[in-house]
Amino acid sequence: MITNPSVKYRRFQPIKLTDRQWPEAVINQAPIWMSTDLRDGNQALIDPMSVETKMRFFKQLVEIGFKEIEVGFPSASETDFNFVRRLIEEDHIPDDVTIEVLTQAREDLIASTVASLQGAKRAIVHMYNPTAPDFRNIVYNTDKAGVKALAERGTRWVKEYTSQHKDTEWTYQYSPEAFSSTEIEFAKEVCDAVSAIWQPTAERKMIINLPATVEMSTPNHYADQIEWMHRHIKRRECIVLSVHPHNDRGTAVAAAELAVMAGADRIEGCLFGNGERTGNVDLVTLALNLYSQGISPDLDFTHLDQIRKLVENCTQLPVHPRHPYAGELVFTAFSGSHQDAIKKGFSHQHDQDYWQVPYLPIDPADVSRSYEDVVRVNSQSGKGGVSFLLQQQTGLELPRRLQIEFSKTVQRVSDGKGKEVTSTDIVELFRREYLTVETPYGHQSNKISSDNDANVTASIVASHHKVEVLLNGIGNGPIDAAANALSAHFGYQIDVIDYHQHGVGVGSNALSVCYVEIKIGDHNTIFGVGQDENSTTAAIKALFNGVNRMMNQHRLAQAS
Repeated sequence: MITNPSVKYRRFQPIKLTDRQWPEAVINQAPIWMSTDLRDGNQALIDPMSVETKMRFFKQLVEIGFKEIEVGFPSASETDFNFVRRLIEEDHIPDDVTIEVLTQAREDLIASTVASLQGAKRAIVHMYNPTAPDFRNIVYNTDKAGVKALAERGTRWVKEYTSQHKDTEWTYQYSPEAFSSTEIEFAKEVCDAVSAIWQPTAERKMIINLPATVEMSTPNHYADQIEWMHRHIKRRECIVLSVHPHNDRGTAVAAAELAVMAGADRIEGCLFGNGERTGNVDLVTLALNLYSQGISPDLDFTHLDQIRKLVENCTQLPVHPRHPYAGELVFTAFSGSHQDAIKKGFSHQHDQDYWQVPYLPIDPADVSRSYEDVVRVNSQSGKGGVSFLLQQQTGLELPRRLQIEFSKTVQRVSDGKGKEVTSTDIVELFRREYLTVETPYGHQSNKISSDNDANVTASIVASHHKVEVLLNGIGNGPIDAAANALSAHFGYQIDVIDYHQHGVGVGSNALSVCYVEIKIGDHNTIFGVGQDENSTTAAIKALFNGVNRMMNQHRLAQAS
């Protein structure tokens, strides 16, 4: 890179639009969508799609809900010509879908293009020619008059050849290629000349497409260009104003949204932003941005993972794991604070009319993503993520202090492995740390009784290294009595600091799960977990589990 780039690169000169209206505009409905995956997206692939692959892709676009699909460049490719013919001859085009094809402003190419569409119920013929100074001076060695004359001739040819096939409902689309770098008054002049020849009406509109063939500046400048054309172009009521933003500066989504605010009716783009160089605008992101604002995008991305996999297979291009909405990791939180906020948001959500979960602009379930994908655990994670995954997998609702205790165990494992700990790993860690700790003391049975003074007696049969022992205690409730029975046997005072209980499962598979936080003598508090069909037995098992864990940890500490 050079020290002073201004000596090599000229700054984009925006148009003057001091009374711009678009900053105050609000998008209230979806634009007309046009997928150019099978044309612009296809020509950007290392290995272009075959007819069979394009057919699979076309059917997916129809299923999503696209009503306008650019299916190819038939005059430039035999594969594209054959694909268009197959769509028509085999009746693959639904009645409410219009196919579109691209052509340059040459008579032989226009004739071939129209021939490829013979028999179609409806079709859009999309003709383009470059209008920007660089193309005029460098590529075509012509002037403004030459560029305008080419657009006019091409339009007359399209009109002539399409008029020979009256059974097809024709729509004409014109694009001044490289509009974003064309003098705005000249772009209008060419578009007005083209529409004067085509003579669209309010009932039979034509499409004027204004592509950001190369992103030249910040999205607000593109919005200014679109608003200026929207306000000044002739026959506006007879024109569908379309935009085709590329992503050279990485701001195509913003440019497209601002263009709609500025007066555009229609957006051309590709699923997941495929296309030449840095790609076309991403229609998935645009549509789901609307969805997140409570506006129907008129496109169905319910099965977004399935769509992503099909597109990846057809294009042989991966979708980035952090891609908005569709990326493998986009709904995933590793950070402990993020996980805690998401977990609390899900717990809070059942009382809300509207979606309100921190860090998640839409409900992952709406695009068929599992809640298990939302939180994943590594060394950066905290108690919220660990407990969320455990709850999703097992239904266990750990109290906060147990979350803290168990998350330390998970973090030790994650640090040791140096990689992610899966939800399956977490369930197994919890099982080993709590549910299967039955030594040195194992609970076998218990009997709870009470006298007239409300005193409760607990008689517990336990095993100690396979030797049966009987424990008895009295207290003001079953748990207090059981704790006193254990205290009398061990010779240490056992105090129950905290107690939580809930059910898991339904019907014959229902279990009561109990979490007790206990303090034994001068040791720090520790948790025990028990589960049983009987809630009292679950609590007593939890006491035994806590005692066993304390004794095992104390013995290990002494050994070390």
